[in-house]
Amino acid sequence: MFEKLEKNLGYTFQDKSLLENALTHSSFANEVKTRHCDSNERLEFLGDAVLGIISAEYLYFHHTHVPEGELTRLRASMVCERSLQGFSRTVGLGGWLRLGRGEENTGGRERSSILADAFEAVIAAIYIDGGLPAAKQFVTRFADQFFSAHLESGMRDYKTELQEIVQKNHGEKLEYVLAEESGPDHDKKFVVEVHLNNNRIGVGRGGSKKEAEQMAACEALSLMGQ
Repeated sequence: MFEKLEKNLGYTFQDKSLLENALTHSSFANEVKTRHCDSNERLEFLGDAVLGIISAEYLYFHHTHVPEGELTRLRASMVCERSLQGFSRTVGLGGWLRLGRGEENTGGRERSSILADAFEAVIAAIYIDGGLPAAKQFVTRFADQFFSAHLESGMRDYKTELQEIVQKNHGEKLEYVLAEESGPDHDKKFVVEVHLNNNRIGVGRGGSKKEAEQMAACEALSLMGQ
């Protein structure tokens, strides 16, 4: 019944009723009014907490040189309604929702709040069905994409700042060197060194080469007192 959705999610449920529950909006549950049809509100509550700890842990270990205030801002940007409804659309969750007639007729499948809540409910369902490792693998997939894009558009461009400082001294050569690459495809880790005239002046780690380069430049700037 849910094979196509499970493929989109990248997770196969042992207990299909958990996924069905995660897809059930309160409007549908209220119309059916049976003991065996609960809305996804309790799952959404749990999913919000699971998402919070996974995203915090992800940021802590993947952005090792980012200060606490920036980490807080980044986590908030990922778990906000706008981001979550975007993730929900990515896996086509709207088409699988169980809605009451009123919500169905007024565009509930495209409503941001409903999509965001359902996404959190799915996280909780995966957490209950497969444990924290399964939930972490699911969330990490979206975190990698989100923070990689956010790093490019929203954070300081440490590489450019470092380049501008180095260029003030003619003849200086700045180079980024991939020192290490590890982990499976869904959870890659990169270590990049930034060299000035063949001397290492910073090391960065991240879930992508671009991110690791930015973090290496950040460390170099910090050592320079910038």
